[in-house]
Amino acid sequence: MRVLGWIFVMLLLAGAAAGSYWAKLQYDAHMAAFTNYQNEAQSRSSELARVNAELAQDKQARAETEKLAEAVKADLHATTAELAELRQQRAETERRLAAFRQVTARLQKMIDTGKLNVLIRNGRMIVKLPAEVLFPSGKAELAPAGEAALAEVATVLKEFTDRKWMIAGHTDNLPVNESGYKNNRDLSMARAYTVTEFLVKSGMKPATLVSAGYAEFDPVASNASPAGRRENRRIEIVLLPNIEELPRLLDKASAVVSASAPTAPPPK
Repeated sequence: MRVLGWIFVMLLLAGAAAGSYWAKLQYDAHMAAFTNYQNEAQSRSSELARVNAELAQDKQARAETEKLAEAVKADLHATTAELAELRQQRAETERRLAAFRQVTARLQKMIDTGKLNVLIRNGRMIVKLPAEVLFPSGKAELAPAGEAALAEVATVLKEFTDRKWMIAGHTDNLPVNESGYKNNRDLSMARAYTVTEFLVKSGMKPATLVSAGYAEFDPVASNASPAGRRENRRIEIVLLPNIEELPRLLDKASAVVSASAPTAPPPK
C-alpha cells in the first residue's frame, strides 16, 4: 500500500509537471501571437501615417495646382483685356495718324511756304502757326496775312466734324511792356481767343473749339536766343482725344485711387 501511495504521488507530480509544461507552451504561444499582433499593429500604424502624409502632400499639391490655375486664369483674363485695350489704342493711333496725314496733305502748300507746320508732340497732332504770321508784335488783332492763313486752316479742319481742337497761345519770356496787356498770359489768352473766334466765323463749330493761354510756360526752344524766342511765339491748334477715349482713362484713375485709398478701421 505504501508503495502504491508513492506511485500515486509520483504520477500526480508528473502530471503536474506535464500540465505546467503544457501551460508554458500555451503561454509562450500566446505571447508570440501577441508580439506578432503588436508588430503588425505598429507596421500598419506606420503605413497609415505614411498614407496620411502622402494624402496631405497630395492635398497641398492639389491646392497649389488650383491656386496656380486661378492665377493663370486671371493672367489670361488680364492679358485678353490688355490685348483688347492695345488693339483699341492701336486703332485710335491709326485714326490720329490718318488725320495727321490728311491735314498734312491738305496744308502742304502752307507748310512749304513756312506759314505753318503740322507735327506730333507728346502723342498729339498739332497745327503750329508762328505768331509773326498771325499777329503784329505785342498785339492780339489778326494781320491780313494771318486771316488768310487761318481761313485756309479752317477750310481743312472743319471737315473733321467729329473731332475737338484746342487753340493754345504761347509767348516767349520777354515782358510785354507797352503792349496793353498785363503779362504774357493775358496776351497768349487774347491771341488764342481771337484765333478761336475767327475759326468759328470761318465755319468751324463752336462746340469743337476751346482756347487756352500758356504764356511762356510751355516752350519748345530756349528763350536764350532770338531764334528760340521766335519758335516759342506761336499758336497751336491741338487735336484733342475723342470722348470715347475718356472712360478708359477714368477707369485707370479710379483703380489708382482705390488702390491708394486707406482702409477704413473696423467698428469698435
